[in-house]
Amino acid sequence: MPGQTKGRFTGWHMTGILVGFFGVVVGVNILMASFASTTFGGIVVENSYVASQEYNRWLEQAEEQEKLGWDAATAWRPDGRLAVKVTGAPDDVAVNAIARHPLGRMPDVPLAFEPIGQGRYLADRALPDGRWTLRLELSDGTNDWRREEALQ
Repeated sequence: MPGQTKGRFTGWHMTGILVGFFGVVVGVNILMASFASTTFGGIVVENSYVASQEYNRWLEQAEEQEKLGWDAATAWRPDGRLAVKVTGAPDDVAVNAIARHPLGRMPDVPLAFEPIGQGRYLADRALPDGRWTLRLELSDGTNDWRREEALQ
């Protein structure tokens, strides 16, 4: 009876289905693991225990910084350089920054800012296109003010 075995579901069929299913699952897991390990190049903190010990000091620094009353607004210029408008700070404040690529694919770019009048400062170089995390620092020699912001 050759016609009866033609449409039967056998153990080989089930084996093929299981191997195919788990092959897809393992393949997707390997693909996602490779994406996860190659797309994030940055570190939030070097040592989480040490960072936890510094937390209260960081809060105190943030409160002192808030009492200064300083603020800064950043803007992109058409030439790719950043302009910073500083309010509440002394006229002789120094403005510096480090631009970090959020995924760590490009090297950090240190930026120095030159005063251009009326509390405005202009970066000494242009940043390449893309997303950047800017760590901005203002200092008058005795007081420091810091902020981190995303630039897009």
